Amino acid sequence: MEGAGLPREEGGGGGGGRRDQDQGDFVAVLPPEVSCRIFGDLDVESLCRAAATCKGWHRAIEGNERLWRHHCLSVRAVCRREIDGDRGNGYSWKITLLRNYWKSKVKQEWLSGKYSNVPSQNSLPEKSMYPMDVDTWGEILEAELER
Repeated sequence: MEGAGLPREEGGGGGGGRRDQDQGDFVAVLPPEVSCRIFGDLDVESLCRAAATCKGWHRAIEGNERLWRHHCLSVRAVCRREIDGDRGNGYSWKITLLRNYWKSKVKQEWLSGKYSNVPSQNSLPEKSMYPMDVDTWGEILEAELER
């Protein structure tokens, strides 16, 4: 008896019938607080991929500023000026994070000295040349001079 709440056999199901929407969708079944805690354990890239999974997950993730705020504050450790500026200009936590996430990754690599002994610009990976403003390059140069 198919459809009596039992999982379908793998590879079965054969034809065009729509699957039960709630089957395997914890967001539709669990209280929002629990779903938020589960999504809160994802890294930024996984969170963005999860938001693109289905409409229910998209609504649960996109509408939850706490999820984005958590990651944004982590990025702020590297990009304080940028995060504070974006928040001061009224950007949401999500938009602020998306505007600064990759910059923070690249900036952290530069500040940690990963590229200190690179012989030429041709030896740099393409992502290390993320567009950064003068103040950011100034911070990187100061870190290099201190090494």
